[in-house]
Amino acid sequence: MILSRSIAKASIAAFLFIVSLSFGVAANAQDGKALFSANCASCHAPHKKLTGPALAGVEARWSSKENLYSWIRNSAAYLKTGDPYAVNLYNEYNKIAMNAFPTLKDEEIDAILTYVNSVPDPSKAPADAAAGATASNVEADNSLLFGILTLILAVVALIMLQVNSNLKKLADDKSGLPALEPIPFWRNKAYIAMVTVVLFVVGGYLTTKGAMAYGRSKDYQPEQPIYYSHAVHAGTNQINCQYCHSGAAQGKQATIPSVNVCMNCHQAINEYKGEKIYNEAGEEVDGTAEIKKLYKYAGFEEGKPWDPSKAKPIEWVRIHNLPDHVYFNHAQHVKAGQVACQTCHGDIQKMGEVKQFTDLSMGWCVNCHRETKVQFKDNGFYSIYEKYHADLKSGKIDSTKGVTVEMIGGTECQKCHY
Repeated sequence: MILSRSIAKASIAAFLFIVSLSFGVAANAQDGKALFSANCASCHAPHKKLTGPALAGVEARWSSKENLYSWIRNSAAYLKTGDPYAVNLYNEYNKIAMNAFPTLKDEEIDAILTYVNSVPDPSKAPADAAAGATASNVEADNSLLFGILTLILAVVALIMLQVNSNLKKLADDKSGLPALEPIPFWRNKAYIAMVTVVLFVVGGYLTTKGAMAYGRSKDYQPEQPIYYSHAVHAGTNQINCQYCHSGAAQGKQATIPSVNVCMNCHQAINEYKGEKIYNEAGEEVDGTAEIKKLYKYAGFEEGKPWDPSKAKPIEWVRIHNLPDHVYFNHAQHVKAGQVACQTCHGDIQKMGEVKQFTDLSMGWCVNCHRETKVQFKDNGFYSIYEKYHADLKSGKIDSTKGVTVEMIGGTECQKCHY
């Protein structure tokens, strides 16, 4: 009986170790995406040019992987080597130095590159929809694979326990010991303990993961009362973001434009004559009909003078919503920090129906503060930091790296929570 218990305990321990290893491997499979989101997503996309170039296939554009590593860790220092490709890249993007990532290890960079190369190219999706669907579900397939392997291992463990029980019974029969009635599965303490521990581990993992993501709404894309296309307004027509969101450079809130801001243009523009536009379901949107919806809110009748007093607010559905215990000031980022709208809101000038680009988690914000260089030059907001200005002039602080938000207290708890 003692031998049976020892074998059972060893089997349970081995099973739990394998389950833990499976979860660990599954988690490692996500590292590339997590590292990309934390370090690269604010400036790069796998297949689109944003603030920086598209990253898919980037290894093929460099003479060696070691040079790519050096560029990622400190692009300003690598430029001094005179590498023609690096110099051309620097000039192509208006001589704006890429943020330095000196702490990234080779393995972490490789994980990022593996992830970006696994993301399907949307432009090729129509030509091979099946292949695109398969590629886009790589992570789900991995999770399914690990789940199946875990289930197989669980079955093997149960079979091993049953074999052990049968061998024990045969040994007892041969030794002349009285045979004991087998204990039913639902009364076997070893089985009960094993199932309880497994459920506890899996439940704890899922609960923790869910709690960490609670309240976040990445990719949230509600349907609005009027189909407003940023791709048409900010993209095609090049309307500056702050024309409509005037509070972004002046206060805490970016503000949603009132009806009269829309009517500044649409008293004269009463029909849509641009390229066809489609909603997220792939249905064509009648731009002129959407303008008529605006007129209804504005109380405007074509051919007659507009009386703004008849207007009523458009009930836009809020998309970006931070918790009440978090303080965020748009002006501090847009005006003082010179942060581009796309850093937090994604490729907004290409969006039809707007969605939340990132999860806006604390980790995402803190990583940005650790890595983002503050625009110190000709910025009166930072004139009080005399020490850093002096250190920049004297060379104590590398001018290519500059002063990060973290250096001026950007990661202190009370900056955002008080």
